[in-house]
Amino acid sequence: MSVNKVILVGRLGRDPETRYTGGGQAVANFSVATDESYKDKSGERQKRTEWHKIVVWGKQAEIAQQYLKKGSLIFIEGRIQSREWQDKEGQKRTSFEIVANNFRMLGGRGDGGSSGGGSFGGGARSEEHDQSSPADDFAGGAGGHAGPEISDEDIPF
Repeated sequence: MSVNKVILVGRLGRDPETRYTGGGQAVANFSVATDESYKDKSGERQKRTEWHKIVVWGKQAEIAQQYLKKGSLIFIEGRIQSREWQDKEGQKRTSFEIVANNFRMLGGRGDGGSSGGGSFGGGARSEEHDQSSPADDFAGGAGGHAGPEISDEDIPF
């Protein structure tokens, strides 16, 4: 048996970019930052930020394009996928991305730079979008306070 499952809670580093395949299916790409704090050998508090490439397909991609903005706090469930490609010098490269099958916007309307284009989810604190199963709910207590604290200095673009 094998398992390929990823759960992330982080902030969008940029607005989603949506394209459509030749068959008309939407695909959105965006980045999410997660961070952790730790003490180094000298006892100094350090912070490390990890950036994740996220890919969302179909109706979820359209929802992501419409409602997600840079800085939004988001819960993501998905799987890791590798992609091989050649760079300009012809060298074989591998990159990794998270293919999301479920995401949930966390926090309130004023949280993380989400601009109000109306009240999504009837003013609820979070809204879930799941292609696999609407009953598959995140019950781990990841409310508006569970996400990492990421400042503007952490976002590289």
